[in-house]
Amino acid sequence: MISMPQISVIIPLLNKGPYIKRALDSVIAQNFQDFEVIVIDGGSHDNGPDIVRDHEDSRIKFMQQIGKGVSAARNQAVNACSSDLIAFLDADDEWLPRHLEKIMELQKKYPKAGAYTTSYKIKEKNGHLRWAKYRAIPPSPWEGLIPNYFRSAALGEFPVWTSAVCIPKSIFLEMGGFVEDAWWGEDADLWGKIALTYPIAFSWEWGAIYHWDSEDRACNKPSLEQEPFIKTAKRSLENKTIPDYMEIYLIEYIARKELYRAACNLYVGDIKRAREILKNTRTNRFFFQKILLFIVATLPFTIGNFLLGILFDLEAS
Repeated sequence: MISMPQISVIIPLLNKGPYIKRALDSVIAQNFQDFEVIVIDGGSHDNGPDIVRDHEDSRIKFMQQIGKGVSAARNQAVNACSSDLIAFLDADDEWLPRHLEKIMELQKKYPKAGAYTTSYKIKEKNGHLRWAKYRAIPPSPWEGLIPNYFRSAALGEFPVWTSAVCIPKSIFLEMGGFVEDAWWGEDADLWGKIALTYPIAFSWEWGAIYHWDSEDRACNKPSLEQEPFIKTAKRSLENKTIPDYMEIYLIEYIARKELYRAACNLYVGDIKRAREILKNTRTNRFFFQKILLFIVATLPFTIGNFLLGILFDLEAS
């Protein structure tokens, strides 16, 4: 019998020729070696696919994407994978050698968790490498089940990031995978849906590098539509399907996301929509930011955009 790998690593590819070798090399260099790699290409016009095909490791499989968008690519690759654990890596990010090894340790220690993640650092455009701004997680070197995912996500940068997380395939399918009709927030939607139902295992061991210095990242675009998870979160609040300790921070998580969306709409000149978002956003913790955005909406466009660029790190698409 042919033994199945313990982990399937999924890498979506689209015009990432300058970075895909770095990503693949970081997978091949893992201490834990029982994996397969599925690289799924969405129609690249550079040499990225050739770099993948020329790689000598037989565990690397190359696929052509059928649908459109990164979510469709990831979903298609999951359907084709052989393992019960799915790890994701963006083509312009990379892992440290202990990442998968630590993921397997977490999986054995917390078998009922809905997701497993190591910590990550961010490579900024100026070349500076810094820790993600984790909040409401016990200090390093702690590892365990995140006490309150939405508290952590509301107060800091994501405690779970796509290139640092591994998910049981059964959980992925239960959640419906990545939504394919949204061009932003599809990853946060999946982590949020998992966190509403399952605990998430976290380790402070540094496992991944998230490259902000890479070109053409989807998150560089101003975002106007509501993230898909917001509807799910509001429905959970209305139906009272979440524990009390989670509710207050889920509300603030929604507020943080919606205030950012309001800022994005102001940035592209849609003041009417921005004001509507602000009026419908309830928050205690981010009340000052909400008032500040109302003030920005009254300022001349260039002055308002200057302030938004500083406060929300927005860039024109």
